Formats: sequence, structure tokens, C-alpha cells
Amino acid sequence: MAIKRSTAKNRKKQTSTTFGTFLKKRILPWFVKGLIAFFVLTILWVIALRFTNPPITYLMVKRGFERKAAGKDFKIDRKWLDYADMSDNLKRAALAGEDAHFMEHNGFDTDAIRQAIEKNKAGKPLRGGSTISQQTAKNVFLWPGRSWLRKGLETYFTVLIEIFWSKKRILEVYLNVIEMGQGVYGAEAASQYYFHKSGRSLTKKEAALIIAVLPSPQKWDARRPSAYINRRANSIVRYMNYYKIPK
Repeated sequence: MAIKRSTAKNRKKQTSTTFGTFLKKRILPWFVKGLIAFFVLTILWVIALRFTNPPITYLMVKRGFERKAAGKDFKIDRKWLDYADMSDNLKRAALAGEDAHFMEHNGFDTDAIRQAIEKNKAGKPLRGGSTISQQTAKNVFLWPGRSWLRKGLETYFTVLIEIFWSKKRILEVYLNVIEMGQGVYGAEAASQYYFHKSGRSLTKKEAALIIAVLPSPQKWDARRPSAYINRRANSIVRYMNYYKIPK
């Protein structure tokens, strides 16, 4: 009986060793190669979009199909507007309304994140602590959602664009891809949609109204602002001149 027990133990040990060897020789090399390929491809992707404009985003397509499912027309209204042609009022409004420390942080506003966590724990209305850099990373490279995987990838791509893009490029891409209305994306399309004019010539109040609806562009409308949106826009206008924008 002792010999049989010893044989069983040896077989179990041999099976465990064989499985460990399989993982080490077969699975691990492929995992490492896959990881290296992921880093190389994503870094090249980020570098490429420093010089070329993103053609479309996942959110644009998703919203288009949502409209279609609701019996509306499939709509992706967007037109790229170069940073140099964009109204400085809109650039300043974006910083005043969305990311006060954009020019100082490296992609993450730790104070805003801490305040958001504290407010959420206190049961106050949920607010994110996302910077313009984080929102750009999410919109350009990822999909909407609240999973830990997506948040982790958002952090990764935020670090990459802060390394390989300038602040000017981040703000330019942000203001050209962000959802600004129902089927409306970017500054030029939003300016035409709300005020029938180019994003080159927005007034301070018009720029502030566009930025004021960004937390919920599917719900709010800059053409018919609620009392809350008006207050938010007026607050943005009040602080706009205090912000330095990328040159």
C-alpha cells in the first residue's frame, strides 16, 4: 500500500511539474510577446494621432446606432477645426468649465479626484474627477463605460498622450471630438448647430454655453439653456480671462 501511495504522489507531482513547464515554455512566451505587441502598437497609435486627426470615435458610432434604434436618423455631425482657427473664447471656456488646472497637471488632477470621491461618499450627486486629458484619451481610444478595465486603459492612454502630445494638441483634439449635442461632435459642428456661425467667431457667452452643456449633451441644449445652464455659463464667462491657454 505504501508503494501505491508513493506512486500516486509521484504522478501528482509529475503532472504538476508538466503543467508548470507547459505554462513556462508555451503560455508565458506568448503572453510576453502579446504584451510587448500591445505596448508597441498603442504607442505607435498615439504618436500617429499626434500628427493626423482621429477620423471617428467609438462613441460617435454608438450614438448613431442608438439614434437609429430610437427611430431617428443616423447622425454624426462633425467638422474638424484647426487649433489656430478656433476661437480663444472656446479654449478658455473649456479650461474654466472642465479643467481648471489643465496647464499645470500631468494628466490627472489629484485634488479634483479627491473632492469627487468625498462628494460621492457623502451621497451628493455623482461627479467625475476627469481632466481634459483623461476625457480625450477616453473619447479617442476607448469606449464609454465604468469598468475597472476601461478605467485602467484610460489611465494608460492619458499617460501616453501627456508624454507624446503637447497640451495644445490635447486641447485641439478634445474640442474636435467631444460630444456637444445630439449627434453633434466638436466645436465647429456645435457652433453651427447652436448659433449658425463658425467656431472661429464665438462670443464668450456662446462659448460658455457650449461648454456648460458638456456634462450631459444628450439632455441639455445651448440654444434653450435652463436656469442651471445659464448660471453655469455665466460662471464660466466670469472666470475665462484668468486662464492661460496653450500657444
